[in-house]
Amino acid sequence: MAEGLLRHEAGATCDVSSAGTRPTQVRPEAIAVMREAGIDISGHRSKSVDEFLGQDFDYVITVCDNARETCPVFPAQTRRIHWSIEDPAAIQGSEEERLEVFRQARDELRVRLRTFVQEQNLLPEKGPPHQ
Repeated sequence: MAEGLLRHEAGATCDVSSAGTRPTQVRPEAIAVMREAGIDISGHRSKSVDEFLGQDFDYVITVCDNARETCPVFPAQTRRIHWSIEDPAAIQGSEEERLEVFRQARDELRVRLRTFVQEQNLLPEKGPPHQ
């Protein structure tokens, strides 16, 4: 969800990659709640952070405590940011209960990523006004 939200908020101003320390699949609940927000992540795939070892990044943002503890070390110039957000995939319950937890995670990520984009001046260029 974070990858889709950041791509949406920052546009082409930055390259965005997303990975996990224990990737499985893009959860159908994530696809559903992102679709509600007008963002299609159905073509995304769950990737391992190991795919990105040796690459340079300006920022590495971890969003769960386990990832913070197990995320590999990136070069010294990489700024690490951590947001402790409950993992919605860990929640059991009815479909509606799971969707609600995914919505909460989506909304928290959206607020944090909008702030991040503004603070880092990553706002997409606006074209000329439509007439």
